[in-house]
Amino acid sequence: QVRLVESGGGSVQPGGSLRLSCTASGGSVSKYAMGWFRQAPGKERELTAAINWDDDESYYLNSVKGRFTLTRDNPRNTVYLQMTDLKPEDTAVYYCVGDRNFCSGHGCHPDEYRYWGQGSQVTVSS
Repeated sequence: QVRLVESGGGSVQPGGSLRLSCTASGGSVSKYAMGWFRQAPGKERELTAAINWDDDESYYLNSVKGRFTLTRDNPRNTVYLQMTDLKPEDTAVYYCVGDRNFCSGHGCHPDEYRYWGQGSQVTVSS
């Protein structure tokens, strides 16, 4: 059973940066498609970023392109979501996800990813 543990959330002013970390146990991130969903208050969860197991394909929500970067550190069995130029509309709970199969795009349902982290609150406010 793969377990994902997140860290790095917090509060930041608009224009600031945060890095979320997601460390896996019970499985190797190098063998899984990994990604991040987010859920803002009153809204559905949306796939924010994802990367295929061999890093040959990636996806970013249009509103975060150029600001967010998902990377994978196989020796540390960890994936990261580097978030820069944060905006108030980025405020949400962010969830690390993993699955054998890669799902991307606006139509990717949360059920497509089997493994989930506990969620990390990111608040962007002045």
